[in-house]
Amino acid sequence: MAKPTAKPTAKPTAKPTAKPTEKVIDKTSRPIVIDGTNHIAGRLSSNVAKLLLQGNRVAVINSEKIMISGRKKNIVNEYKKFLEISSILHPKHGPFHPRRPDTVLSRMVRGMLPRDKPSGKKALSRLRVYVGVPKDVKSLEKTQFEKSMIRKSSASYTSMNDLGRNVGWN
Repeated sequence: MAKPTAKPTAKPTAKPTAKPTEKVIDKTSRPIVIDGTNHIAGRLSSNVAKLLLQGNRVAVINSEKIMISGRKKNIVNEYKKFLEISSILHPKHGPFHPRRPDTVLSRMVRGMLPRDKPSGKKALSRLRVYVGVPKDVKSLEKTQFEKSMIRKSSASYTSMNDLGRNVGWN
């Protein structure tokens, strides 16, 4: 008895539907703008790192007005000792030490992210730190973290501007 041979029939393929024209707004479409004025550097950095790991884009403005707790003399001397660390072979091989307030803060945030993992690398790419207020974020709503604000008079703190000026920025 011979088996009936059936010709294979082509299955109908579904046509791809057009993508919707409207953009879906997600966490990364508009940055969270944080005004760094009178914030303590370490506390601000930990809050920013947490926001970045949650998938938000973060822009920190007025980084020169961020405060570091302690006397100016002690902080500047400590940072100058840190600047002396260099390669034995040749200083151009690194490590490279930031002197500008925006790069100091981004380096602090980088230290609080798992930068060897893909999530940390993506989080760091979502961070923007500015000296002053640039035009593109001027119109956006600015936020501040109440828990990271200074609590004493500003005489008990050193601003990133003072630190930068004493270690070679401008």
